[in-house]
Amino acid sequence: MSEPARVAGLVWNGGLPQLEWSAATPRTPLRLGDEIAFATGQDRQCIGIWRNGKRLGCPTRTPLAATVHGPLCPECQTMDRSYSIAADTSLDDPREFAVYLAHHGSRVKIGITAADRGQARLLEQGALSSTFLSSGTLAAARRVERLFTSAFGVTDRVTSPTKRTARLDPPSTLERADDLQTLAKNVSTLDWPAGQTLRPLDVIDHTPTYGLPANGIQPAHTLTALTPYAVISGRITCQIARDLYLETPQGLVLADTQLLSGWPLTPTDPGSPFTAPTEPIAAPVLPQDALF
Repeated sequence: MSEPARVAGLVWNGGLPQLEWSAATPRTPLRLGDEIAFATGQDRQCIGIWRNGKRLGCPTRTPLAATVHGPLCPECQTMDRSYSIAADTSLDDPREFAVYLAHHGSRVKIGITAADRGQARLLEQGALSSTFLSSGTLAAARRVERLFTSAFGVTDRVTSPTKRTARLDPPSTLERADDLQTLAKNVSTLDWPAGQTLRPLDVIDHTPTYGLPANGIQPAHTLTALTPYAVISGRITCQIARDLYLETPQGLVLADTQLLSGWPLTPTDPGSPFTAPTEPIAAPVLPQDALF
């Protein structure tokens, strides 16, 4: 009996999020307005790492706790970071790398991505707006990133809770664009490193791709640790980074797809009841207008 395909994660390709699988199974596209319904299998396991264009399965098929956000056991995480752009353990990558500024609502982040990936990295991170600064070698891209961080206090990391909170009531498109343009113009004050060439300033608003309303989105429930044979179902009303916002009979549910990774998922009948565990999200406390 063949090993069931397990969810490896959610990736963005061609401006569309897709579920990726551990086995040689085509990715499953997820589109705004789709009615989805998946049932989990009996257990959750580490799926192993991606190396040299193929997936190396976890040698021990280590069970994963239902609360883990991600598809890897500690040993495979260590292996994954041993040759990683993000962990600075793959500095010999000859590809062209771009430096970007990403607006996440309450924070602006600086980062790098392989230039041939286009906007995919920004969409996977859930940037509300973004602009590229420059492109060139990996080593020079890291120098630009450190220059901006030290000179202007721009962060190189924004947590998922911070991003989700910003989606409740995001700044306007114009406000985000102004923030990014103001920061980007500061490049003229820096001792720009050789190896990175400045790019024309072009701010892109990603919220239409996500289906994120201008006045924000406020889910009523959030998906928690999954259980065997649970059903995740509903209509996709917004999809941003690795999060799906599903309209269900119990209200809008925020589903972090990293909680799905490692589980075998089987399509089930559309309209199947949502039985996966959730918990309510407290209503946000937003600033009130002055009385006088």
